Amino acid sequence: MDDDESLDDEPLKDWVERRDAKVGRLRAVPVVPGDGPRGAHLHPDAPRIIERWNGHTWEPYAFAVDLVQAKALLYPQAAEPPAPAAAPKPLGSGTGRHRKPSPGPARGDGGHGGA
Repeated sequence: MDDDESLDDEPLKDWVERRDAKVGRLRAVPVVPGDGPRGAHLHPDAPRIIERWNGHTWEPYAFAVDLVQAKALLYPQAAEPPAPAAAPKPLGSGTGRHRKPSPGPARGDGGHGGA
């Protein structure tokens, strides 16, 4: 290993792929006065600017009137109803390890008391 090469270096190709994977990512920035905290939970009724990462900087993309509308823009898949799940298969016959014993004639006392 060369002296100027470090264990933390990554190939430029890997860095570019990681950076490009983030292009198009959206974020919501609350429009609130001052330099105070901008956490979404602190001002749920405040309007939001939706910004899009273009690979170099965040650029204005959309506007939302509150947190609910911002979340609908940021996470559209959450607003869609879930796909109907397939019905589970009914259990087959058998006496598998975790099955309850079927009600029927007793199988002896098994050494648990009795006459």
